[in-house]
Amino acid sequence: MDWNRNKNQVLSVVLLLVTAGCATTSPETNQIAKNPAPSADVKPIAKSPPLLGPTITAHPEDIQTAETTDAKDEPAVNKHPDIWSRIRAGFTIDHLDVPLVEAEARWFANNPEYMHRMMERARLYLYYIVEEVDKRGMPMEIALLPAIESAYKPLAYSRARASGLWQFIPSTGRLYGLKANWWYDGRRDVQASTQAALDYLEKLYNDFDGDWHLAIAAYNAGEGKVMRMMKYNARKGKPTDFEYLKLKRETRHYVPKLMAMANIVADPAKYGVTLADIPNEPYFAHVEAGSQVDLGVVAKLVDLPVDELHMINPGYRRWATDPNGPHHLLVPADKKEALIEGLSNMPDEDRIKWKHHAVKRGETLFEIGRRYGLSVEALRTANNLRSNLLRVGQDLLIPISARPITVAVMRTTYKPSSRLAGRSDPVVYRVRRGDTLSSIARRYNVLVNQLTKWNFINAKDILRLGQKLKIWPNGSPTALIETFPKS
Repeated sequence: MDWNRNKNQVLSVVLLLVTAGCATTSPETNQIAKNPAPSADVKPIAKSPPLLGPTITAHPEDIQTAETTDAKDEPAVNKHPDIWSRIRAGFTIDHLDVPLVEAEARWFANNPEYMHRMMERARLYLYYIVEEVDKRGMPMEIALLPAIESAYKPLAYSRARASGLWQFIPSTGRLYGLKANWWYDGRRDVQASTQAALDYLEKLYNDFDGDWHLAIAAYNAGEGKVMRMMKYNARKGKPTDFEYLKLKRETRHYVPKLMAMANIVADPAKYGVTLADIPNEPYFAHVEAGSQVDLGVVAKLVDLPVDELHMINPGYRRWATDPNGPHHLLVPADKKEALIEGLSNMPDEDRIKWKHHAVKRGETLFEIGRRYGLSVEALRTANNLRSNLLRVGQDLLIPISARPITVAVMRTTYKPSSRLAGRSDPVVYRVRRGDTLSSIARRYNVLVNQLTKWNFINAKDILRLGQKLKIWPNGSPTALIETFPKS
């Protein structure tokens, strides 16, 4: 009896200890509970659950490793060391399996100077375009579309009256809210035209049921034309994909050109192309000026050549913002604070000022200009006059500012390659009676297209006696014609 009683007591103590052990977690388990997210440097050791103890189950969403935290919080500039790697990572448009794609890629690859100039211009605008494409979740191929439309020339102007990086014609520009007047052309405004172009492309993408090849073709040819060709093929029992449509020659080459450019960016070494070193960071910053301001004054405030300032503000057709707005300005990102401070401290008299002059009998533009220290051309431009004829009582606007409100002409400032650096200076030709652009071009064995590009004039402009024209008979970096691949 006594032995049995002692035996029962021992068994009770053992059972009590076992029960206590089951209710107590091991030191390792306590450590896991305190530190559910393991260090990035120390990997947790897998532990078997204690015998007879509770099993602790961790859900994947409850564990956030240092690696996933870093990937989530890492800024885009660190993920992509340059703009090209960021663009590559966003390519999503299906490959276009037609021979023209490789043909166009070879053209680009065989014209390195053309590619060099285009990428030097793209350096100013590409980050902004990529950012806006990224925000909308659109394919990064779209960021390369201005390479095909305008070679990233914000002042590009076509025979169809299309203008700007994205080549809007006036009617489409108005449809997408791009203001245009004597002072300002939204089609040339880098930010405004990019927003309008992406709006239009999104609309086309939806119109064509998510087919980017058709949407891009429609951007070039118009949605009506592409839809008509699709209906024509459907009636004939033919496929309605882009490559099967009977479109005009320009459009048939247009989509392959974009896909060719994307292929080059995706694998430049394959084509022997060296891409310009463009960082994945903003080139310019947006600043509101508040009221009309002279671009020459702004250039002085931020210590920047006025030509360079106009290269990122090409929407302003004069050397000033539009009196009725917009009054925003783009400046290199590192100049933003200087501009904000300068504008806040700028005296009113340093901004654009105007006087009104009522024309009196016998007055001429020359006399009025001499009175106010302005050239005849400046007066004509400021008042949008087509001739020197005036009428009595006519009200003229007289700009009183740091510089005459002349037509703003942007000059390309890319650095030529060493291979081209030694070419000759231009010939300066004075227009004589009876001269035409065609006759001058024949005399120097150049093209009319070259003459207009070199001298920032239009082929329809009337030449003036004594007008000076620059001509590069033997070619130079600025003399090379910037044409698109022959289609």
